[in-house]
Amino acid sequence: MTKLNIFDKKGNKAKEITSDIFNNEIRWDLVQKVVEAQKEKQPYAPYLWAGMETSASGNVKHLRHSWKSDRGKGMARYPKKRMSDKGDRFVWVAAVIPGVRKGRRAHPPKILKADLKINKKELNKALLSGLAINSSIELFKKKYSRLNDQNIKNNLPLIVENDFLKLKAKDFFKVIKEILGEELSKLIIQTKKIRPGIGKMRNRKYKKSSGVLLVIGNNQEFNMNLTTICKVKDLKLIDLVPNGPRLTIFTEEAIKELEKRIK
Repeated sequence: MTKLNIFDKKGNKAKEITSDIFNNEIRWDLVQKVVEAQKEKQPYAPYLWAGMETSASGNVKHLRHSWKSDRGKGMARYPKKRMSDKGDRFVWVAAVIPGVRKGRRAHPPKILKADLKINKKELNKALLSGLAINSSIELFKKKYSRLNDQNIKNNLPLIVENDFLKLKAKDFFKVIKEILGEELSKLIIQTKKIRPGIGKMRNRKYKKSSGVLLVIGNNQEFNMNLTTICKVKDLKLIDLVPNGPRLTIFTEEAIKELEKRIK
């Protein structure tokens, strides 16, 4: 069992608890497998009804004895839309089929879902590995080589009291900076910068950092737009380690519920 420090609203150590959820072997193979499975897939496919919706008055009927039909007019029976009608005189335009103007595509890309199913034991092991990654100060130094070792306080994993959620945004970040030190506190705010290279012209002009993740209990609430908030029941591995270690804050209630969830 590992001793974990819990900090109060003033940034002081309030008490200690013991838990083993942060002291596990890091299985990078499972982490990579689960993170790839939990990524959102871009559905490359056209709109289902593309080329089939029209503002015209309606499709042309192909019935033999029905008025407003195309029988007896000497024309092929391909799909048409009626642009105008005056008595028994109509203006028809071919529609819908691929070979006509504004028709649908002949063979569009299909949405193929190949979801990778992962069993519960692997998910739990991967989640424990993610918690171990986020509590390792050495992995943070390896990922963020620009950090100055002298200004880093090794208070990871960062666990706060439940009353911490009552703080205002200004006080919340002020106390977190005191606990983590000047260097690690740079990872709290989500940064946004222009992407270098030609990717700017391909609908991905900006690059964003992950920012801090706040994990709270299932019955807790915290309203702040400056941080990513996730309840224990909704926590995924991709939230913890989207691309290596991510700065994460846990509430005391979240730690208790995490232990129950992983068991």
